[in-house]
Amino acid sequence: MEAVLEQVEQLPALLAVSRSALVRDWDALTLDRALEWGRYFQHLHDRFRTRPRLREAVGRRLRRGQPSPLLGFPHLGRCPQLLGLALLENRALPPAACRRLIHGLLQPTGAEAGPEPRSLALLARRKAASRLLALPSGPPRAPEGMGPQLRTEAQLLLSRLREEVQEAEPAGEAAGRLRWLSGVLEELPQPRAFEVVAAALLLLLRPGSDAEQAGDRGRDGKSLDGNQASATGDEGVAGLLLSWLLGNLERFSAFCLFLPGSLLASLAGRYSQFSKPYLDLLTGWGSRLLYDPLQGRWVKSCLDKAELSWEELRERFTCLCQGSALLRGQTQAALKLLKARDGDFTVHGLSVWTDLLMEVEEYLRKEAKH
Repeated sequence: MEAVLEQVEQLPALLAVSRSALVRDWDALTLDRALEWGRYFQHLHDRFRTRPRLREAVGRRLRRGQPSPLLGFPHLGRCPQLLGLALLENRALPPAACRRLIHGLLQPTGAEAGPEPRSLALLARRKAASRLLALPSGPPRAPEGMGPQLRTEAQLLLSRLREEVQEAEPAGEAAGRLRWLSGVLEELPQPRAFEVVAAALLLLLRPGSDAEQAGDRGRDGKSLDGNQASATGDEGVAGLLLSWLLGNLERFSAFCLFLPGSLLASLAGRYSQFSKPYLDLLTGWGSRLLYDPLQGRWVKSCLDKAELSWEELRERFTCLCQGSALLRGQTQAALKLLKARDGDFTVHGLSVWTDLLMEVEEYLRKEAKH
């Protein structure tokens, strides 16, 4: 077993070499050996995936010595694709070796043969998707206005996360999956990453939605989504996304500042893990507003700080009250508690919570009349 672990430890080096200028000296035989190593690592994955202790040992050895532990046990199962993509993108690869690579990808070995493409076609789909997603995106949209590009981004992310969760890693590997997710999302501009995460969380809760039909298919030729994806698996995916979002207060604040109030209210109404931190964040922003008697309105105490204005805060609380009866009740209860703690005033200008509660209740009365 120690010999196998020593071999696994070489995977990061193999991938690094495949992206470097060292491949300019590769001939067809050297390329074949590299691809054979990729298939060997995939074989190890298929052999050990149902044996938790061996998986843990292999994953631990694989991460040893990596400056950024982004590689884990699931990457062994995708080693041929990772290696093939790195070599296809490396212009230093000699023409003869490149032709050999393409030939090998077009005509996979018997182990890879089947109705589901696992080599060149899969790489082409993923590469095309990455090119599409590199295009500039427009302003943030509400959930009902989700455009095709944003939907595709979210679907691809969900598909990839489901692969990770379905690997059923030991408990200690959850942190590794979160590091992998952080690495992926950090490659996107922050506003875009926020939109993708929000869209993915919403798609997870839409039965029969495109999220259940999205992404690449599993290795057995069946969809990773739909009937095969259990509710528990999707809960694990949602948990990963929420852990990334809520694990950093600065990131969470930026997320809630950037996205529309209607979208945030949708998330709060569907994820209890999201609603309380969101209300706490709104409470913190509201507590820092000051009343300006000359203007007769609430103003930000520090104009340079990235926080909500009175109008924006009012809009966020109003959106929360437009949601489900449960969310509306929670929001009103929170405002009433804050109002009571702040002196339980009943006139304007003394407590931001009194004024917000009065505005929200006035809005609800008008809505009830229509």
